This record gives sequence, C-alpha cells and structure tokens, in this order.
Amino acid sequence: MTAPRLWLIVPAAGIGQRMGAEQPKQYLRIDERFILDITLSRVMDAAPFAGCMVPLHPADRWWPDTDARHDSRIQTCTGGSERACSVLAALRALAEQADDRDWVLVHDAARPCVHTADLANLIDSVYEHPVGGLLASPVADTLKRATAGELPEVESTLDRRGLWRALTPQMFRYRLLVDALEAALDAGVEVTDESSAIEFSGNMPVLVEGRPDNIKITVPADLALAKFILGQF
Repeated sequence: MTAPRLWLIVPAAGIGQRMGAEQPKQYLRIDERFILDITLSRVMDAAPFAGCMVPLHPADRWWPDTDARHDSRIQTCTGGSERACSVLAALRALAEQADDRDWVLVHDAARPCVHTADLANLIDSVYEHPVGGLLASPVADTLKRATAGELPEVESTLDRRGLWRALTPQMFRYRLLVDALEAALDAGVEVTDESSAIEFSGNMPVLVEGRPDNIKITVPADLALAKFILGQF
C-alpha cells in the first residue's frame, strides 16, 4: 500500500476587518514580502508536501503579485464566506488528487511564525494516528470570565489547568476531514477550526505542543511582533 501523502491547505479568502487596512491581512508586508508568501514558503519548504491548495476570495486582486503564484506546487481555488467553507472548497478541489488516507495540514495564512521544528514534530507525532492532531500551546495566563456590558467586570476566574490554545497547522486524514466538515456545516455547528469539526464527528485529535510564538496576525500591533519573531529564526 502506498504511504499516505501530505497536502497543505492555507485558507486566504478572508478580508481581515480587524486590521483596518486597505487590503486583507495576508497581503500586508513584512520586510517587503507578503505575509502569505512568508507563510507559504516557510511551511512548503519544511515538509515533503505533494501539493498545496490556497482558497482565495472571489474578488482577490493581490494573488497575481505574490511570489507563490510562480510555485508549481501551489494551486488556488475559490474560497467561501467562512474559514470552514474555504477549507471544504479546497478539499473538494483536491478530490481528484488526494487519497482518502492522505494527510491534510491546514494552516492559517496569517501565521508566518510557525517554527519548522514544530511542523516536523506534528507530522512525526500524528502520522500513524487514525484521526490526526494539531499544534497547541498550554494556556499560561490567568483567565477571567467577564460580565456583559460596555465596561465589563470580572464575573469569575477560570481554572486554566488542562486548557490549551489551538494553533495551526492542524493535520487530519483527507476523507475524515471532508466528512467532518460537511456534517458540522450541515448541522449548523460553529466550526472555528478543523479540530472542532473533527470533535463534532466524535473523534478526538491529538494535542502536540508547539511554540507559543506561533502567533496569528490579527490586529496592527501583531505586525511588529511577527517581524521581531521572524528575525529570531
């Protein structure tokens, strides 16, 4: 039997409203490079991927200016209105290429700081697992539950023991992920990451500890932090 291959999906159809920029956050630049280009090159060069699918917004006008468009390993498709819809569109676009047992790694376009050692550890830790897993980081901060209102007050302090921050990549079998996303979306379940869809299907992913500096660029201040982190590699 042929060994399962690795495929990469990097959803890039979002518009990044919280950045308040003229273009989506994946097309902002760090040291003159698009964040999306940094992310794709770091991940694609770190593992033997069979290929990569990047779901794009239907009105995307920046992709033609990326370095990634010249990479023959990378394909694009039309994404959806939500992350889960974009990932499912990418999976369907890979249907004629990927086998059911192949592994799919889904990584946020706005996480350029993923460390290659973490990526290798995720693949090694999960490759023989029947379901899959994700990079995650144990919660270190004290967590507060807030009351509703314009000026929230502390309602309670939460026990952080056993709590992890979900990171990406998240790595699951092709067919399992397709079926889980379809079932969750059909049921109207809020799918905030691939793991939540897998969990809804009754399967429990593995948590693989990753570096906490694998940040997701969400607000303007994250750009400077990401630039600093990338400078340490």
